[in-house]
Amino acid sequence: GVRDVLFLYEENRCSMTYMYEYPEYLKIKLPKKTARRYPAYELYLYGEGNYAEENKNLLLTGIPVLFLPGNAGSYKQVRSLGSIALRKAEDVDFKYHFNFFSVNFNEELVALYGGSLQRQTKFVHECIKVILKLYRDREFAPTSVAIVGHSMGGLVARALLTLKNFKPELINLLITQATPHVAPVMPLDKYLTDFYTAVNNHWILKAQDLRNLTTLSVAGGFRDYQVRSGLAFLPRLSQHDSALSVVSSAVPRAWASTDHLSIVWCKELILATIRAFFDLIDENTRQITEDPKKRMSVLNHHFVRHPAKMFEENPEAFTELTGAFMWITVKASKWTYSVYNDSDGKYFTFPLASHRKSYSHVYCENSMLDTSSWIYGCMKNNSSMCLEATDLSWRAELLPATKVVLLKLQDYPSLSHIVIQVPPTVGNKYTLDCEFFKEDSRTVQLPVTHLFSFGLSSSKILLNSTGLLYNVQLQHFNQIYQAFKIYIESHCQSLKERKPSVYRLHIPWSHEDSITVAKVPSFTEISAKLHIAQPQNDNRVPELNIYSSSDCQYEVILKTSLLQILGQIIRFHAGAFPVYVVSNILLTYGGQLSTLISTGQCSDFSLELVRTAKPYKIEPLISIVVFLQGFHWFREIWESLSLPEVDAAVLSSQDAWFPLVSLILFLFGTGIAYWSAVFFSTSLRLISSLWLALIRPTVLQKDKLITPRRFCGVLSLALVSWTTCGAFAVLILYLQYLFKGLDRSKETSQNSSIHTVKNQSSMDSTSKATQSLSNSTIAEAVNSLKMHVTILNLFTWIVLLNLPSLIYWLKNLRYNVRLDPDPCRSTAIVLVCILEILMNSSTSEVKSSKLLKIASKVPLPLSVAMLAFGRMHLYKVPHFVTCSLLLHVLCCVV
Repeated sequence: GVRDVLFLYEENRCSMTYMYEYPEYLKIKLPKKTARRYPAYELYLYGEGNYAEENKNLLLTGIPVLFLPGNAGSYKQVRSLGSIALRKAEDVDFKYHFNFFSVNFNEELVALYGGSLQRQTKFVHECIKVILKLYRDREFAPTSVAIVGHSMGGLVARALLTLKNFKPELINLLITQATPHVAPVMPLDKYLTDFYTAVNNHWILKAQDLRNLTTLSVAGGFRDYQVRSGLAFLPRLSQHDSALSVVSSAVPRAWASTDHLSIVWCKELILATIRAFFDLIDENTRQITEDPKKRMSVLNHHFVRHPAKMFEENPEAFTELTGAFMWITVKASKWTYSVYNDSDGKYFTFPLASHRKSYSHVYCENSMLDTSSWIYGCMKNNSSMCLEATDLSWRAELLPATKVVLLKLQDYPSLSHIVIQVPPTVGNKYTLDCEFFKEDSRTVQLPVTHLFSFGLSSSKILLNSTGLLYNVQLQHFNQIYQAFKIYIESHCQSLKERKPSVYRLHIPWSHEDSITVAKVPSFTEISAKLHIAQPQNDNRVPELNIYSSSDCQYEVILKTSLLQILGQIIRFHAGAFPVYVVSNILLTYGGQLSTLISTGQCSDFSLELVRTAKPYKIEPLISIVVFLQGFHWFREIWESLSLPEVDAAVLSSQDAWFPLVSLILFLFGTGIAYWSAVFFSTSLRLISSLWLALIRPTVLQKDKLITPRRFCGVLSLALVSWTTCGAFAVLILYLQYLFKGLDRSKETSQNSSIHTVKNQSSMDSTSKATQSLSNSTIAEAVNSLKMHVTILNLFTWIVLLNLPSLIYWLKNLRYNVRLDPDPCRSTAIVLVCILEILMNSSTSEVKSSKLLKIASKVPLPLSVAMLAFGRMHLYKVPHFVTCSLLLHVLCCVV
């Protein structure tokens, strides 16, 4: 599954964007108050060559666009947008041009540490005010700014609207690239999840106030393994007229999946974005239009359905077909015409009266990819020619290597003829095809194979093609855990050269289509899986559209792909792995405490993991709670206890939870826990053996749990946690514990070897008593070591989960010594107190405790609670572990 997500995706079909002049980033001077409040952040203006020189005095006359980088992103990522926009402006002689600004967020890890998101949002607000001041007193001064946000930059842009003093009219257009809008990829701290909740709630509750803001979210598709495309879809609202979400594989003229970084420089996507920007300009104000309907029309034109024509806001309803063209009537239901060096223009007319009774649709395709009109519907005609026509070219759709029109005759009752225009051509060679057909004859239903068929069975259909278009409906394909391989084999009767076939997997409820172009004849493999599950009230069926050659035979075979199903589990739930691993370790830890009661010995980690880490101890309880939450009375009791919603219920409501996924994740967690423990204990043994070879042996000695020196150590680490960074104190404590564990391992190994030598050399009665004492001492040391290795294993995951805030603190140390806000400060102080005692404890103190029985039972309910509330809130995991360790400390004392 991991291999499927990380390696088995389509090749990168994006072209690189290039500059023709050296890029320059002009730093914009900020007000002193802003610069003092945000010392780590900066604002830049992008430029190249002469354009950059002209802008050094900041006498700007263009349209402002602000680029916001994402997690660890650079302000220099604006280069592709700025450079292509400059080339486009040169093409129109700078009648219109854009000024691209970019914010330097100091490459902060905001996807992993949410404490600075609010700060970034406020800084962007200040930047917008500074940018608009630069245009003051200009002839066409802007009143708003367009924003392009990559990754978390898009979320920061959306968060602007949650600020109390922010005026929504300051933004009119927001384009986000691979932004996780729905939820954080890794919810590692409370500030991150709270920020998401505040932003998404505001956008849902204040949806009416945001109607003047047009938002486009572009997702990267399956190549982007960092942010899955389902997270990039804007929350579904009743107001669909101001927001649009698309996957890059469905964007016309791009048709390519992008990874998380290439979405910033992918030439095909950047071209679509810049073309949209120039089409959005209002000729009167020379700024982006204030009309929300026009903005959505432009975005739909460039990002959803491109008719292979230049954008027009109000295309003419009727047109006259003029010119000295030859009029030719075609009465056949199927027609092909090849154009090459035609000196005379022609109009081919298809009378509809004779076809309406026999056929339901007309389909035409044209391999000439120019932007002129080519197909018309005749409204008034005399016997020889059409007098007035409506331009049906706007109903066309651009595909790779062709443009196609599909018309339902019933929708055009007033049309008498279809007219195809063939202008005079010199040197151009292209083909026109048209056919009338009945929908039933071209629609085939293909039931998908069952999830548990494991690719052993298949669904198969044979298309003996006499037509140009087939729609294969994939029945019962509606869930994200379904994944299939579709094989299409084409055979042709003759060996003549043909245009390539186009296969489109069309998902009707979201813009996530994928297109494959294949030579004819050929054998093609297509992956079929979903980013978004089918909404509850949507009955539409996914389709495989085959734009075929008329004399070829197509065989379609569909099989379940187990590899890709596992890939979907990883793609949707990889962020929850730490919860499952820690849950397994916690269950093992509880089992070791239990064996300490029953046998007086601490069992080995790997043996105890096999014995105690069972999914049936945890999963049924969570499933019962999720089931009961469907009842109103239970929900009321649950809410009265102020308990949060179970994560599995939330994921189910988002259609991201499916049968057996938790079991698979739990077993995967067991595997990781097992092998990480093997690696950890082996490393500990190896390092202690090397240490033993270098340092002279010591004798095991009993020590007090709390000494003045240790108390001072606790106070020092607590002070470090409070004044600097909690994660830093946790790391120091971890290293201290690790060295203590190495020391224990070394002493245990040394004393075992000394004891073996003594056994061989002394056999008298005195030595037998000493031997008995020595045996118990060594057994105690071994038991203690096993327990400490398990605690260290748990502690390792706490350190890993707190690592992002430590990295953030180290990166910003020159600006501020204290991390504020700090997500793990309070947890760190508690852990310092607990582990300073635990690292010096032994199993002998725990055995005699009255609380040991309770301490051994608690890890099970804590594991259940961790899986119930920690899947979407990873920052809660250290809290559950801390509770368990606190009881262990009490066992040492009481």
